[in-house]
Formats: sequence, structure tokens, C-alpha cells
Amino acid sequence: MKKTLQIRVGNVTIGGDAPIRVQSMTKTDTEDWKSTLYQIKELADMGCEIIRVAVPARSALPALEKIVKNSPIPVISDIHFDWRLAVESAKRGAHGLRINPGNIGEKQKIEKIIEAARDAKIPIRIGVNSGSIEKRLLEKYGGPTSDAMVESAMDHVKFFESLDFRYIKLSLKASEVGRTIEAYRKISKLVPYPLHVGITEAGTLLTGTVKSSVGIGILLQEGIGDTIRVSLAAHPKYEVKVGWEILKALGLRKRGVEIIACPTCGRLEVNLLPIVEEVEKRIEKLNVPLKVAIMGCVVNGPGEAKEADIGLACGRGVGIIFEKGKIVERVKEKEMVERLVDRIFKMADRL
Repeated sequence: MKKTLQIRVGNVTIGGDAPIRVQSMTKTDTEDWKSTLYQIKELADMGCEIIRVAVPARSALPALEKIVKNSPIPVISDIHFDWRLAVESAKRGAHGLRINPGNIGEKQKIEKIIEAARDAKIPIRIGVNSGSIEKRLLEKYGGPTSDAMVESAMDHVKFFESLDFRYIKLSLKASEVGRTIEAYRKISKLVPYPLHVGITEAGTLLTGTVKSSVGIGILLQEGIGDTIRVSLAAHPKYEVKVGWEILKALGLRKRGVEIIACPTCGRLEVNLLPIVEEVEKRIEKLNVPLKVAIMGCVVNGPGEAKEADIGLACGRGVGIIFEKGKIVERVKEKEMVERLVDRIFKMADRL
């Protein structure tokens, strides 16, 4: 991974030698601070390390203050258009600010945000989206190209640096995977600051997961990215879950149980899908680095199950449970889930 400058959001380090962080954003009404805080705690339990909260109006500021004081993870205040909301968020304890300088307005307003962040000793994420690039750059490049995004970001960076403020991270997002990748590749060569990576407005659970996995995965594999957010039109728990699965698939971080399951075919002799789904549901919050294999037939099943920490190889109405390559139990089909889950938790307790 490219080693960037390190910043701190609350008690969480970003960049430098810190691990790649998984972020999300609440989808509740911020003013309903109890519901928002409930969602934050739910996401934190699933591995969310930093949470972003929208502050669209002054009426949300009292709620933000309560959320920050009670959140188990650092809270970033997300601001658009009104610089005063950013200043007030910093005063009320936000652990970081996210702004798009392109929609804040005059530089004097941005300067006030910078001074508030400096006083509060918190970082600012400079966000550039393809949909909010300055008009002059759209005209120069003939649209919101990756070059337009990069030049916009660099203009903002230079302004921040001119005020001797370097406690920043950057994001350059588009809804198109290719354009996003190009933008991050280019900006990565130009700045030492940590990068927050994601595909904006990626789509629904299925399409958004595919686009985000491809875009984020390619960048991380190239060593680009210090934090990630999977943006989905779905409950934010899926954003966190997919984010972790991307990191696990690339071997960058480990968290929770990894389930290996066969895709099923005509050789299947048990009803495997409900078994896999039920096991996954029951161990969802188990935060131990175990590899669990659930295989549906005798072709690859025993081999894959042996290679996992614990595995189930199924036959006609029966299954064999392996632990570290050794058979430990033979079970009937109706007992498979219960016995496998029980052994997974026992193995987790021994770690």
C-alpha cells in the first residue's frame, strides 16, 4: 500500500501504517438522535470504525452533539452549502468534517471552516464528486472527467496548504467505476494525503455491491486507499459487511468468520442453501478470524471442508463435520446447522 500521511479521527488513525478503515453513513433523520445513535451502535457491532452523519440544518446541531457524546465510534459531520454548520459542528465535538468546497462558496467561508477545524484539532475530508465540479472545469474538460475531478481537488488542496492546513484526506468519487479509478490513480501520484475510496451512488444492494467491489478492489490492490465506504441504496449494515468482505477477499484485513460454500449443482444431495443462510445469520456478529466451509456433495466437499478451520461436508441426509482436517462428528441433515454452529462458537471460545 502507498504510505500516506497519517491523521486521526477521534481515536482512529488513518493513513501511514494504519489498517484500511471501514466507514459508513447513517440513514436516519439526524434530529432523531436516539434512532441515529441506535444505528451507529448497530454498525459499530458489525465492524464500522468511523461513521458519517448528515447535518443539513441548524436544527440538527443539538442532536449531533448528543450523538457525538454517546457514539462508540468517531463521528464525522457531513456538510454541504452552509459553512456555518461546519463551524458549529467542530465546536460541538465532531471528530471530523466532510465538506465539498465546490458547493460551500467563497474562499472566505472555506477559510472559516479551516480555522474551526484547526481550533478543534480535527481533520477535514475534501470531497470532490463528479456531479459538483466547478463550471469552469466542466467547460475546460468538456464534462466531469477524471482530469476535471483531479484539478478541482488539487485547487482545493493548494488553498488548504496556503493556509498551512494539512490535516486532510481526499475523496474523488463518480458513479462510474472507470472514471473513479482513473481519478484516484492520478491524485495518488500528486498528494501525500490519505485517500477515502468509494464509488458514489453505486446503486442497489446487488448492483452497488458489484460496482463497489470492482472499483474499490482494483484501487486497493494497487495500493491506493486508506479508508473505504461502500455506498448502497440499502441498509448501511450491508455497506459495512461488503466493505469487510472486500478487505478480507484481498487479504488486507481479517474480521469475523469467512464462509466458503459451494455454488450448488445437480450433484447436490441436501438442501444446502437454507443451511448456509442459517449458519451465516447465526454467526454474523462473531468477531473471530475463522474459515468455515459448508459443502454440498462428495466431489469437492470433503477436501474443502478439511482445509478450513471447521467444515461441513454433506451427503444424502447426513453430514460430516471436520475440525482442522479431522472428522469430529457425523450428523443427520436436520441437526447440521445446530451442531456446526455449536462447534463454531466453541472453537471461537478457544481462540
